[in-house]
Amino acid sequence: MSTIVLLTLTGLGLAALYFLVASGLSLVFGLADVLNFAHGLFLSVGAYATWWAAGNLPGAGPSGFGFVLAVAVGVLAGAVVGMAVELIMIRPLYSRTIEQVLVTVGLSLAGVALLQATWGADARPFPRPDWTQRVTPVLGAKVPNSGLLLILAAVVVLAALLGFLRYTRYGLVIRAGVENREMVTALGIDVRKAFTLVFAIGGAAAALAGALGGVYFGSVSPGQGGSLLIFAFIVVVIGGMGSVVGSAYAAVAVGLLQQFVNYYGTSGAGDVCVVALLAIVLLLRPQGIAGRAATT
Repeated sequence: MSTIVLLTLTGLGLAALYFLVASGLSLVFGLADVLNFAHGLFLSVGAYATWWAAGNLPGAGPSGFGFVLAVAVGVLAGAVVGMAVELIMIRPLYSRTIEQVLVTVGLSLAGVALLQATWGADARPFPRPDWTQRVTPVLGAKVPNSGLLLILAAVVVLAALLGFLRYTRYGLVIRAGVENREMVTALGIDVRKAFTLVFAIGGAAAALAGALGGVYFGSVSPGQGGSLLIFAFIVVVIGGMGSVVGSAYAAVAVGLLQQFVNYYGTSGAGDVCVVALLAIVLLLRPQGIAGRAATT
């Protein structure tokens, strides 16, 4: 029983990490129709900004309020980079899908190279609060606190995103833009501001995933964002493009499936099963769990 509890909670911790990356990715594609392959760079920027702030910024550090301040610096860095990418590189390329893909892929590669040139290619130990390195007993299982922190963060981010989308003016504009961007534009609403805001939100969520992912893995490396981005894309497709709730459902399914299969099966079998799940969803429900079927 304790093994099942441990696998479930660690799987949910992994799912929370996937969701934090996928939530912004889903919003960006749902509203702006941009497949942002540079989204993993936002995660890496947040991780490295948090790592740098913990060691260099006065008042920041791996304990108490200092850790919160360091994470806030990382989240702010991710939001700023997200806004800059949209304003400088994506905005001139709306409705030009191939160019968007090429630019974001190139930016992702260039970003990783820049991080490697600045801090080296080797993984660096991440400054973690002492309590995140401990475990909490849950129904006989000793669950790492870092995983519980990720679950809590994902729940808070999900609630904040749903509240923003449902009860704020810009949130309503974003939801309407996802449903029918042309109609929103025809009503005289400047959707471009919503695009920039969505990129900032996506960058902030990915940066938070980078900071907490550093706590979860215990290290940070330039290529960390790219490896997590693959599973984030799978989560977005399974959940339904543009659906934050769908991404949450899909992240739980992917995280639990990966964790249980990797434990009871051979090494790497969980990744294969995740890809198989993606194929099944695409065959049976191409629009995803919470997506809407295309109409002609």
